[in-house]
Amino acid sequence: MDEERTRGRGGPGNRWRYGPPPLPRRGEGRREGREGGADPESRAARWPWRSTVLITAFVLFGSNFAAHAQEGARAPLDAFARVLLVVASGLLLWRRRHPVAVVFGTAAAAALYLGAGYPYGPVFLTVAVACFTAVVAGHRQAAWTALGLLWAVHVLVAHWLYRWLPPAGDAPAPFGQEIVVAGWAVAIVAIAEPARIRREQWARERAERARAVRRRADEERLRIARELHDVLAHSLSVINVQSGVGLALLDSDPEQARTALTTIKSASKEALGEVRQVLDSLRTPGDAPRTPAPGLDRLPELVEQAARAGLTVDVTGGPPRLPPHTDLAAFRIVQEALTNVVRHSGSRHARVRLDQGDGTLRMRIDDDGPATGADAGGSGNGLAGMRERAAALGGTIEAGPRPDGGFRVLAVLPTRAGEGQ
Repeated sequence: MDEERTRGRGGPGNRWRYGPPPLPRRGEGRREGREGGADPESRAARWPWRSTVLITAFVLFGSNFAAHAQEGARAPLDAFARVLLVVASGLLLWRRRHPVAVVFGTAAAAALYLGAGYPYGPVFLTVAVACFTAVVAGHRQAAWTALGLLWAVHVLVAHWLYRWLPPAGDAPAPFGQEIVVAGWAVAIVAIAEPARIRREQWARERAERARAVRRRADEERLRIARELHDVLAHSLSVINVQSGVGLALLDSDPEQARTALTTIKSASKEALGEVRQVLDSLRTPGDAPRTPAPGLDRLPELVEQAARAGLTVDVTGGPPRLPPHTDLAAFRIVQEALTNVVRHSGSRHARVRLDQGDGTLRMRIDDDGPATGADAGGSGNGLAGMRERAAALGGTIEAGPRPDGGFRVLAVLPTRAGEGQ
C-alpha cells in the first residue's frame, strides 16, 4: 500500500523505490472491429459462395454465346473446355484465403484454355477477379506476375504456336489485340489499387481504434487503482497503528484502548464509504457521483485522522480554490505523504505548507524522521500514483530525504482549469 522508503542523511540517490508500471491487459478492444461495419479480415474468413456461383454461371453461359459467335474461327467447346472453365471459376472460392495460389491457378487455367484454341470469352473474368483480390490483399507482385505470364502465353499462342495448336488453319492474331489485352490488365490494376489503399486505411483505422480503447481502459484502470490505493493505504495505516495501541493498552489502560478502537471504527467507516463511492462509479459509468470528490477543503479532517493515529500536523496556508481534478489530486498527494509519515517515520510531527501563485500550487510535506523501517517492503504504488496524478495535470513530484534528516515531498500543480489536461 505504501512506499518502501530509505531515509537518512544520504544524498539524493536515496529515493522512494517503486516498481514498473503494470503491463496493459491483452484482448481489450477486440470487438472494435465489429463497430462501424465489417472489416476486411472478418470478410476474408468467410467463403464467397454466392459470388463464386454467380461468376461460374456467367462464365459457362457466356462462353457458350462466345462459341456460337466465333464458330468456325475457334475450336468448339467440348468437355475439357468446360472442365477448364469450371476449374478457373471454382478456384475463386479460395481467393480470400489463398489469393496468390488462386491468381496463378486461374491464370494457368486460362492459359490452357487459350492454348487449346477455345473461343475468347468470359474466362478472362476469372483472372480479373483473382488479380483484383490479390492486389487488394497486398499481393501486387503476384498479381502482376500472373498477368504477365498469361499475356506472354497469349503472345506465343497468337503469333507463333498457333501453327501447331488447334484450331487447324488458324491465322496469327493482329498485334492490336495485344494492346487490348494490355489495356485490360491496366484496367484491373486501376480498379484494384484504390480498393487496396482503402483496405489498408481501414486496417490503420481499426488499429488506432483498438489502441484508443486499450488506452482508455488502461487510464480508467489506473485511475481506479490510484483511488483505491489512496483510500485504503491511509485508512488501513490508521487502523494498523491504532490496533497496535489498543492491543498494548488493553490491560493497563482500558480507556485509552477504547479510544483506539473508536478511532479504528471511524477510519474503517470512512474507508468503506469512499470505496463504495469508487465502486458505484464502476457500476454506473458516466453518472454523476453521489458524493463530491474530496479536496483540500477536507484537509482539517485529514489532520484530525492523523492526530488519532498519533501524528501532529501543522498546516501553513489555507486551502485554495482549485479545479475539481486538481483539488482531488492535491488532497490525495497530501494524504499519501502523511500516510507514509505515519508508517515509516519515527517522528510524530509533520508540516504541510500550501503556497499558491503564478498559476501553480506548491505543496510541501516535511517530517523530521528518522525512518523506523516498520512495514518495509511496501508495494511502491503510492509514489507511482502520486507521480501519475501530478503528471496528468502537468505538474511534478519530488520526494526524498532532507539534508538535515527527515523526509520531504514537494508537489507543484497547475491551478488554472484545463492546464496540463
